[in-house]
Amino acid sequence: MMSQIQLIRVDNRLVHGQVGMTWSSALNIDAIVVVDEEVVYNVFSQKLMASIAKAANLDIAFYTIEDFVTTLQKQKDTKKIFVIVKNIQTVRKLYEKGIRFPKINIGNIHYERGRYPLNKKMYLTETDVQDLNYLNEVGNTIFYQDVPGTMTEKIELLDFEKLKRR
Repeated sequence: MMSQIQLIRVDNRLVHGQVGMTWSSALNIDAIVVVDEEVVYNVFSQKLMASIAKAANLDIAFYTIEDFVTTLQKQKDTKKIFVIVKNIQTVRKLYEKGIRFPKINIGNIHYERGRYPLNKKMYLTETDVQDLNYLNEVGNTIFYQDVPGTMTEKIELLDFEKLKRR
């Protein structure tokens, strides 16, 4: 039996206080896993995130997509893990490589040029919309929720053109 993913969250800030404390206690997890192609090589960012995980009394690990897939397939422990990624594209890549999640939580995706608001804290590109639609079509449950206990918004199939006109 390998590690059990309790939830995967997209948050462009990755691990911050909200994620470390609120989500981890709500999910009753053993470890936080950050899957990101850049943070894996950024010791400073890792130290900041590790201090948050430590305050929540959790283990934390950092992986590239490939390393995470390989590790998860080989692992024999039954740790309950909370996977955090920076963008929706990473979720799709993990899914396409055979990783399954009970649910996909979308947290903060800040505004940048070329992004359009789905709500006040979630701005999507056309690629984000295509990837969310793909993940929906293959049977994933996707929802927006800032922190546990706040309102959840189920994300169904999206129309990027409508999003642009909002």
